[in-house]
Amino acid sequence: MLRRRSQTSVDDTPVPVDDPKPQGKGRPTPKRRVAEGKRRQYVSAPKDRKEAYRQMRAKQAAERDRARQGMLAGDERYFPARDKGPARKFAREWVDSRRLPSQYFLPFSLVILLATWVPWPMAIRAQVLGYVVTIGWPIMMIGVLFTSVYVAWKVKKVVAEKFPDESVRGVGFYAAMRALQIRKLRFPPPTVLPGGKPVPPKK
Repeated sequence: MLRRRSQTSVDDTPVPVDDPKPQGKGRPTPKRRVAEGKRRQYVSAPKDRKEAYRQMRAKQAAERDRARQGMLAGDERYFPARDKGPARKFAREWVDSRRLPSQYFLPFSLVILLATWVPWPMAIRAQVLGYVVTIGWPIMMIGVLFTSVYVAWKVKKVVAEKFPDESVRGVGFYAAMRALQIRKLRFPPPTVLPGGKPVPPKK
């Protein structure tokens, strides 16, 4: 019986993965290692160091683009360590849902700078610089300082109450620095509008 069984010939030719014909009776199933080998995508090895460097840069650029798209979409997996966690998310939403005086610091500074560059007549220029130095800057700096201290204290306090298991270290400073940024330049981008409503999805 062993001799007869060994004389039986079986066609074990592997069937191509992309074979359009269905596998019916009389046609053996392709071996696993052969089928998996067909599905693998072979990457050509770089020919020289320059080609290897080019491939590495292309891969890094693709990874950076994927990470940026993930951050823009609000996927926390792509956030840097400083932006991860429920405490940091709450701090961002707390700041983004309010209009704070400190967020106008950079636009105000730009207006002041442009005003000093305008070729005013000497008398008017002296008055403009006088108002800027004696009134404008002091008021703005006091407002920014007061707002930053209040935001840091308030956010840290609320986070400690809402997330008792989360560390509050640095969360107040994190919120204060975000409050200094222009809203459109904040990153990760805001997910709530001033007032607390969610940002509508982009079409």
